[in-house]
Amino acid sequence: MAALTGHEAEVVDAVPTGLLIGGSWRSTDATIDVEDPSTEAVIATVADATAADGDAALAAAVAAQGDWAATGPRERGEILRRAWELITAQADDLALLMTLENGKALKDARAEVTYGAEFFRWFSEEAVRISGRWSVAPAGDTRLLTMRQPVGPCLFITPWNFPLAMGTRKIGPAIAAGCTMVVKPARSTPLTMLRLAEILAEAGLPDGVLNVITTTSTGEVVEPLIRDSRLRKLSFTGSTEVGRSLVEQSAEQLLRVSMELGGNAPFVVFADADVEAAVDGAMIAKMRNGGEACTAANRFLVHESIAEAFTAALSERMGALTVGRGSEDGVDVGPLVDRPTLDKVSELVGDATDRGAAVRTGGRRVGEQGYFYAPTVLAEVPVDARILQEEVFGPVAPVTTFSTDDEAVAAANDTPFGLVAYVYTNDLGRAVSVCERLETGMVGLNQGIVSNPAAPFGGVKHSGFGREGGPEGIDEYLETKYIGIKL
Repeated sequence: MAALTGHEAEVVDAVPTGLLIGGSWRSTDATIDVEDPSTEAVIATVADATAADGDAALAAAVAAQGDWAATGPRERGEILRRAWELITAQADDLALLMTLENGKALKDARAEVTYGAEFFRWFSEEAVRISGRWSVAPAGDTRLLTMRQPVGPCLFITPWNFPLAMGTRKIGPAIAAGCTMVVKPARSTPLTMLRLAEILAEAGLPDGVLNVITTTSTGEVVEPLIRDSRLRKLSFTGSTEVGRSLVEQSAEQLLRVSMELGGNAPFVVFADADVEAAVDGAMIAKMRNGGEACTAANRFLVHESIAEAFTAALSERMGALTVGRGSEDGVDVGPLVDRPTLDKVSELVGDATDRGAAVRTGGRRVGEQGYFYAPTVLAEVPVDARILQEEVFGPVAPVTTFSTDDEAVAAANDTPFGLVAYVYTNDLGRAVSVCERLETGMVGLNQGIVSNPAAPFGGVKHSGFGREGGPEGIDEYLETKYIGIKL
């Protein structure tokens, strides 16, 4: 393993490295190496689950489901509240842990800890808001009782780019609703989830409610669980290709399914927009998490009259960012998560420049060690460039132009994806008209961020279905039961 600084080693060494099944940490014969993307060195090893381990984890969730569903909503909410307090108290160490396994800059990691923890506080308050209704049938001789009950055991598959927040926004509503769960974090970033599981146990979550399995054999371990009649809910965050396969598998048991999949977010700047404010928003929408976010602005559509002013200002801001190891002071942009991601970013930039795009800043790998790529702005990007069709998942901003509102909306919607769009304009009528016409689940109007635990996060088209966060978030974990009472 690579030598870490004293405190870095303490933070990593404090994380349990086994599988959490039924309240017990289990070791395995095989292990998974966890790499620091800044140094390409192994910093930890964790357990590598088999299909039998996955089955044991589901069995533990099933065994705990009855008692957990019967637990009072206030008690479920208080556990989430205590977990929020524990995460908040340990925010610096959690952020450092995330940076070491993911690479993101510490400022991004700290922001994620705050954001991720807030799902626990939000759903601690939603737990006691679950309600039904009582009504009189139109004929008058029957009473209609409607109640909401937990879906049952859930399977959560979380991605590497937000190791804490993508877990808390699934785990939070499940706990609030009274569901048990099995969580499979990404193999490249398991440490944050393992530490989160430990925190929930410290907060008083009963054994078996949350089970965590880490594995390199995702298909062999996960598919049998999805096809198991004991499982009742699947929630996945990741690529559209994998999500499509999981939906197909889920059809066998007709599972309740939530899918938060890929994106290709347009960032549309109209002629009447405040260019400086638009660039401020662009920096957030593009560079949050170093561009490794499904909500990251992927295509910049700028009115031709202000395109040069916007591109020049954005290039200056992007070119001034400091690239380096995420845990070091003063670093704005850490490495990409792994070599395939670095290769994909390089490939998409190369394709765009081969087709005539102009590199205004960046456009290259940084250093020989680690997966670093310079923040990049591309101008005059042709419409046939792959980077306008594929999610780049890196610090690259391709800029194109438009002349009319209809052209802008058509270009923004010209993608199979529909997660989020960003719109900058000072015309209220245009803002309403454009937002209504955009084929996305979310819109950032004159702001470069939409993620908020109090709001329903999710997309349309190939970006998935279901919502996480907001009052809608807990609905994904509740079934509706109606009882007709004859008088």
